[in-house]
Amino acid sequence: MQKIADERFQFVKLDALASERIDAPRYSYWNSVWRKFISNKVAVTMLIVLALTLLMSFIQPTFSGYDFMDTSNINDIGARYQWPSFQYWFGTDGNGHSLFDAVWAGAKTSLSIGLLATLFTFVVGITVGAVWGYSKHLDRIMIEVYNVVSNVPYILIVIVISYAMGSGFWNLLFAMCITSWVGTAYSIRIQVMIMRDREYNLASQTLGTPLHRVIQKNILPYLISVIVTQMSRSLPAFISSEVFLSYIGVGLGANIPSLGRIISTYTSSMTTHPYLFWIPVGVLALVSVSLYIVGQTLADASDPRTHM
Repeated sequence: MQKIADERFQFVKLDALASERIDAPRYSYWNSVWRKFISNKVAVTMLIVLALTLLMSFIQPTFSGYDFMDTSNINDIGARYQWPSFQYWFGTDGNGHSLFDAVWAGAKTSLSIGLLATLFTFVVGITVGAVWGYSKHLDRIMIEVYNVVSNVPYILIVIVISYAMGSGFWNLLFAMCITSWVGTAYSIRIQVMIMRDREYNLASQTLGTPLHRVIQKNILPYLISVIVTQMSRSLPAFISSEVFLSYIGVGLGANIPSLGRIISTYTSSMTTHPYLFWIPVGVLALVSVSLYIVGQTLADASDPRTHM
């Protein structure tokens, strides 16, 4: 019996650190976000489509040298109104322009305005909103600013400022950004006010932690999913605003191509040469839908409560 016990058991060395180790898999927030995101096959497909669209928009116009005002081929009957083919993938218009070059040059302008406006809006909105949620003095001022801005239609503000400043890429961008950050700041302010009085934040303030560090380390990381959700809505909205303004002839100069201006230009060809109208509309829809799906999926993935 003693021999059987000796064969089953053996002495091991005492490891003083073994009791300190936690037998659990290591957790990485961003790795979990990525795993959650790629589990959605539709979002991954839309991300690939979006990446290809961005590459085409920012690379292709550089090589094509497309000029929206060029009329050198207007008298070349053979180059006008060519339907989509292997030579002209999207066809040509009444000036002999390749619609393929026009669409990507217009997409570059529309995407640039949308991306820059979103970046400015959220950098300023998050910064002001985080301080706004803590400062009672700033709250009294900003709440009045918000009440005024929120009661005036956004598109009306953009149109008035665009007319006052004149046409141009940077003028339109300024008009779109001058008040857009206020709504973002107000949303962040509400979230900060919800979280600022939680126990760990009160403890940090009691221990003398500076306000900017409390906001940076204790509050903003928990708002990532909220911020990404708002960005996923704002980016297509800014692109849509630019398209609408260009469609009605406000904001951009006549020599600057954009998806809105291209759609407006070819609206009259909807029945005679429908490809001139529907291809730019299709590209705009593809960009907007892919941005929305990728953004919403990323917002869900960035919520720690969805991680397993």
